[in-house]
Amino acid sequence: MNGPNRRQVIRSLAGGSILFPGLLSGLLAEDQARGDVVDPLAPKSPHYAGKAKRVIMLHMSGGVSQMDTFDPKPRLTADHGKPSASGKPYLGTLWKFSPRGECGTEVSDLFPHVGACMDDICLIRSTRADHNDHTQATLGLHTGSVSVARPSLGSWVSYGLGTENRNLPSFVVLAPQVPYAGIQAWGSDFLPGCHQGTRVQAGAEPIPDLNRRVPSARVQEAELAFLGKLNRRHGRDRSADPALAARIRSFETAFGMQRAMPEVLDLGQETDATLGLYGLERGSNKGFAWQCLIARRLAERGVRFVELIDVGSSNNWDAHGNLRSHEKHARNVDKPIAGLLKDLKSRGMLDETLVLWTTEFGRTPFTDSPDGRSHQNTAFSTWMAGGGVKGGIVHGKTDDHGAKVVEDEVHVHDLHATVLHLLGFDHTRLTHRHAGRDFRLTDVAGTVVDQILA
Repeated sequence: MNGPNRRQVIRSLAGGSILFPGLLSGLLAEDQARGDVVDPLAPKSPHYAGKAKRVIMLHMSGGVSQMDTFDPKPRLTADHGKPSASGKPYLGTLWKFSPRGECGTEVSDLFPHVGACMDDICLIRSTRADHNDHTQATLGLHTGSVSVARPSLGSWVSYGLGTENRNLPSFVVLAPQVPYAGIQAWGSDFLPGCHQGTRVQAGAEPIPDLNRRVPSARVQEAELAFLGKLNRRHGRDRSADPALAARIRSFETAFGMQRAMPEVLDLGQETDATLGLYGLERGSNKGFAWQCLIARRLAERGVRFVELIDVGSSNNWDAHGNLRSHEKHARNVDKPIAGLLKDLKSRGMLDETLVLWTTEFGRTPFTDSPDGRSHQNTAFSTWMAGGGVKGGIVHGKTDDHGAKVVEDEVHVHDLHATVLHLLGFDHTRLTHRHAGRDFRLTDVAGTVVDQILA
């Protein structure tokens, strides 16, 4: 009887949890070159020196109401109950706005802690997206396309920069629940599979198969040594095969994660002062405060792109029936986000870390029910901090009711182009050839928002 071939050995080792499911599909792909880079995760230089080295993206799923958070509309409140052009009555702002920080940017009482950080924040009140449906809008925000699967922003950043830490993924997603658009929100699509986001959840097993299933480290090391022997034998006559080298490096990343990720997730060495900054109780491993602190720990260990998703595709910021639900969600994220900004700044990391706060679209100035608002993609608010943007400024303007942009519109493509620019990329040149053409994150659009650059 013939002995097992290399592919059978790989599958056997995968069953023993040496390989993670997200890496396996790439490891077992057909032997075809995906470019001229032997190691697709090797650190790479961008087109020019960028201000940011990494990104932390904070996605508020469901659609945050801009006129109740970051875009005050006194006229809307004055017109409360009057009929709008849609025929539905206007719904006035439910929370008070106040000037925050030395810059005096007005923020509502829903975000007092973030409001205190406005001197470090560039608030964009003129964002526009292309779709009013949650799934399509979420897909557009993450990939630039509302209609077909494309690589996510995090995957493009991983593809362009590689990783600074081979024992951790270059792109990590902290998501307690699956968001609208599912795993496409962090998928790599036609980019090499190693650039797909690795999802981390709070709990006993944050990553599937993170814990070793074989009886001991000694057994695992023996298995890895056997696999390494097969790899070397297989590679002797294939030294020019970049796909083979990439697969071998992916094995090493998988094994490295089993050693490095538990240390990242162990908050035992964090001080009481740091935990208090985020509003996190010692021993807790859930909630947005936990996500924010883990994001800082990942960022300082070289992870290029970390996305935090608040909740998921249900019980989120989608306030059709009762806008007061924003209070619960804001309490969950306000202090942790401010804690993250302050922590990064105190450690000297904020200047090289771009923090991006987003939502897939905003909400209408008129009612959807007596106490709620409907979806609105024509105008909503986002913000950035650190990483080369001007702090303490407001960019763009909406009309008196917050229904449409009237000054300095920032389309999602512009947002993506600006993020890539801050990392050192010309968004028109960061491309990947697929199906006979060169694709990019911004498709055939996108303009860098120069006015917000420091």
